[in-house]
Amino acid sequence: MIREIIEIDEEKCDGCGVCVPVCAEGALQIIDGKARLISDLFCDGLGACIQECPQDAIRVIKREAEPYDELKVMENMIRAGENTIIAHLRHLYEHNEIDLLSQGLEYLSEKGITIDPERIYIKQDKACACAGSPAVDFHEVEKNEETGQRDSFLTHWPVQMHLISPNAPQYKNCNLLLAADCVPFAYADFHKDFLKDKVLAIACPKLDANQQFYLDKLVNMISIQGIKSISIMIMEVPCCSGLFRLVKSAIEYSGIELPVEVIVIGINGEIKQRVSA
Repeated sequence: MIREIIEIDEEKCDGCGVCVPVCAEGALQIIDGKARLISDLFCDGLGACIQECPQDAIRVIKREAEPYDELKVMENMIRAGENTIIAHLRHLYEHNEIDLLSQGLEYLSEKGITIDPERIYIKQDKACACAGSPAVDFHEVEKNEETGQRDSFLTHWPVQMHLISPNAPQYKNCNLLLAADCVPFAYADFHKDFLKDKVLAIACPKLDANQQFYLDKLVNMISIQGIKSISIMIMEVPCCSGLFRLVKSAIEYSGIELPVEVIVIGINGEIKQRVSA
């Protein structure tokens, strides 16, 4: 069938990711530094993402897009590359579209394309191969439970480095808190003790592959936005130290000195170290 669907101009797209959270259907992801339509199946063609794109890189077009023809969808995914194929298949799995997922995998097999199933059916215990990956149970530790609901100190959205725009106004002259993804889950008082009066960005130095993309954003934020200070919160596991190295490189490239604090959180939720760097 011929229907309306979005099209992304890769030449204009800078990978800022502003379009991703406004797509209610979850049809967009940032992959290899560009916004990608990972599945025709979930794009309603209404263009909610268009007005949010600062680069005017998205438009609505009319083309053949049979909603439930997985073979047609896979043709587009193959042209976009392996990472986009994986994102599409994982998207089907997460939405319980098992029949379509099976069709897609069969199509790939016919084309001689092999996909590692663990990249689709992600196993949490294998997500990080570093020394901090073994499962740890804290149920035996006595917890100090509190009643009532605390206020959030989060000032903006999105917060993931893949999605934020380095030119967003909230980062102007701010005190930046750059936290590893796991930190807010491990440290119970993250909002109260660290997020208050700071602007947040989160990243995973182990699983987020495009470190150059992050480095470029940080250099921009330091050089143009005039960031006053950076607090880095990382877990005690070795792979997390990459976040500190990323900030150090960004400061060197920008040529601007600014205060940097590193807070290391243990896997049991305690503060292991807090130093100025």
